[in-house]
Amino acid sequence: MTDTWKKGGAFEDEAAASSQFLVLPKPDDFHVHFRQGEAMAFYARRHAHSFGRAMVMPNTVPPITDAASLIRYRDGIIGSIPPEAGLVPLMTFMLLPGLDGRTVAACAAAGAIAGKYYPGGATTNSSDGPSRPEDVAEALDAMQNLDMVLSIHGEDPGYPSLEREAAFLPTVEKILARWPKLRIVLEHLSTKEAAGFVRSGPDRLCATLTAHHLLFTIDDMLGRGLNPHLFCRPILKTAADRKALVEAALSGSPKFFFGSDSAPHPRSAKERATAPGGVYSSPTAIPALAGLFESEGNLSALEAFVAKSGARYYRLSPPKGELRLKREAWIVPGEIDGVVPMCAGSRLEWKII
Repeated sequence: MTDTWKKGGAFEDEAAASSQFLVLPKPDDFHVHFRQGEAMAFYARRHAHSFGRAMVMPNTVPPITDAASLIRYRDGIIGSIPPEAGLVPLMTFMLLPGLDGRTVAACAAAGAIAGKYYPGGATTNSSDGPSRPEDVAEALDAMQNLDMVLSIHGEDPGYPSLEREAAFLPTVEKILARWPKLRIVLEHLSTKEAAGFVRSGPDRLCATLTAHHLLFTIDDMLGRGLNPHLFCRPILKTAADRKALVEAALSGSPKFFFGSDSAPHPRSAKERATAPGGVYSSPTAIPALAGLFESEGNLSALEAFVAKSGARYYRLSPPKGELRLKREAWIVPGEIDGVVPMCAGSRLEWKII
């Protein structure tokens, strides 16, 4: 294969090059887990290869619940990344029962762009989360007044795993009604019911979609034997659910944008009797999505999904820089950064240059 880049980025043969290369604004990721400790540096650096900005989740131990912990975590992330990588962490804080408005305002002043609502027990490190919106009413009042975004892990842990997302939608309806100006992002949709709910909701209600929910179903995780590296929360659903999510991503609707929910766990933790939830999609998400969007005949829709719609919703400046991909088949390694990545052992047709 012959490269067709010219100096300055122009093509020698526009028609040939357009099918061999893909140039995107440096994508934004509006949902990622960088973890803590020594491994955080590996995950953050890996993320910087593909993304210009990353919205960092606050369900650490202890959680990010005030301005001081937010600043410490952000400084730790920035300190672990080479300056030339240019990754900008977008910070969040975790809503816990009793969180007051003054603390919310301090988090906003420290740079938080969203507060995260984890129903108690719904996912990793969420056991102390609220059991109902009223538990964090003062915080939600403050967020509405400050025009902050409420990010929601939309599952009701009181229901069976496959029903939890749909069961939580009435709670979202209550939040929308009680806080009529609050902007809300329902995270990592996994069902056709949730996609329809967001599509028919007000403009202030949007959603993130992950690569793994767009690419895989519960049969990929369980059909040929258990694959713990595809176990996540919310759990992968049916082919019909995946179809609805793909249609939402391809639609060009500004209500749907990318959030990887990349959540690395060491291979040793994943391959044991009780595996934690999380898919390490950071190294492969963008090439895999390029292949998906192309296979669906709408590669041009990828740019809005990963680099425009989310920034507009969060009222951020357009992405800076570029990400270039080349049509070059490669096999995803079985392990990256001590973690089994999404699509491990599979062939992808696009590769980041």
